[in-house]
Amino acid sequence: MNIYNLNVSQLREYCNVLNCADKINLSGTVYTARDAAHKRIMNLLNNKEELPFDLKDSAIYYAGPTPTPENLSIGSCGPTTSSRMDKFAPLFYDLGMVASIGKGQRDKTVIEAIIRNNAVYLCAIGGAGALASKCISKCEIIAFEDLGCESIKRLEFNNFPLFVAIDSKGNTLFK
Repeated sequence: MNIYNLNVSQLREYCNVLNCADKINLSGTVYTARDAAHKRIMNLLNNKEELPFDLKDSAIYYAGPTPTPENLSIGSCGPTTSSRMDKFAPLFYDLGMVASIGKGQRDKTVIEAIIRNNAVYLCAIGGAGALASKCISKCEIIAFEDLGCESIKRLEFNNFPLFVAIDSKGNTLFK
């Protein structure tokens, strides 16, 4: 297992180097989106409308942060089960997403999309949302505010600890 300190902007160039089980301390801009936000993004795509953020080289964290306590940048921000987004993920990877971040295994179509697009799937540690929030310096709602915790947020990660769960060659922690 190798350990990498990477910025989101470096992920694409490192995808061929990263291997399953490598640790990444990730920094940079990451977007949150869960089920409800994914459905709305799909509606925007189907209607050829502008997306709230560019999918090209993006990283999407499957998380719904809790309300932000006073004097903090974000509330607890742990990962959601990724398989709930499996029906959307192949298209998002095909449109340029470089990484999805969550917990749990992914289906075959997602693994194929990861390989096809030289991308990765990263896992965060479940049950450690309060600890993870200490690695997020900024949180801004950018779309679908009416969805509450499921709104799309732009986060700034600072050495957020993750593991490569599926690498660009299709190797997975789950087999």
